[in-house]
Amino acid sequence: MGAGQLDGKVAVITGGTAGIGLAIAKRFVAEGAYVFITGRSQSGLDAAVSEIGRRVTGVPGDAAVLADLERLYAVIAGQRRGIDVLVANAGGGGGPAGVADITAEQFDATAALTFRGTYFTVQRALPLLKDGAAIVLIASIAAGHGTARHGIYNASKAAVRSLARTLTLELKDRGIRVNALSPGPTDTHGFASFAGERGEEFRVQLATVIPVGRIGRPEEVASAALFLASAESSFIAGAELVVDGGMSQV
Repeated sequence: MGAGQLDGKVAVITGGTAGIGLAIAKRFVAEGAYVFITGRSQSGLDAAVSEIGRRVTGVPGDAAVLADLERLYAVIAGQRRGIDVLVANAGGGGGPAGVADITAEQFDATAALTFRGTYFTVQRALPLLKDGAAIVLIASIAAGHGTARHGIYNASKAAVRSLARTLTLELKDRGIRVNALSPGPTDTHGFASFAGERGEEFRVQLATVIPVGRIGRPEEVASAALFLASAESSFIAGAELVVDGGMSQV
């Protein structure tokens, strides 16, 4: 078997217990990495670790809680490991609410996980990030292709995309590359929750506005994350890689 693209690398993936995060973790391990994943549910974390099967450590925690982030990095430091790849994937939109109806609590919960959590996921990792590391921030086409009644999520993802630019400048002296990865509709549990009772009808409707004729698969987003995490993207920094079947591009 040939060498993997991440042989010997240590990767951290927040929100790595399901959907896109889990797909990224599985692909990274297949490419030779050792991964640390996080999740808010211990049972979900245990199931993900079992599914990944090797070269993985699960650390319970919420990316919106600084103490949980600090515990994650303490576990990694305790194993005397540095971080080669950081994927800030944890995020969520909460329930739909229009501008006239959203509460301060809903605002804070969505912004705290999706933007604040991403920011501090990177900040608290800095002492462990190796020079030359790669950071992948999971944004969304929602940042520029918004959906009504999800304004805080959309704006938070736009902030994540902006952050990739700022961090690229701030971390350039350490050779750390930062890029944003923006998926479109992807076949995950989160998508199913978003679709709700519309279910298959919503899938069919979406397919008509996606040039490739279907929604994406988590494995396809994971392939894009691998590209940004690996030496194959060594001259790419501060960019946004859109993985949406052309939905937002044409």
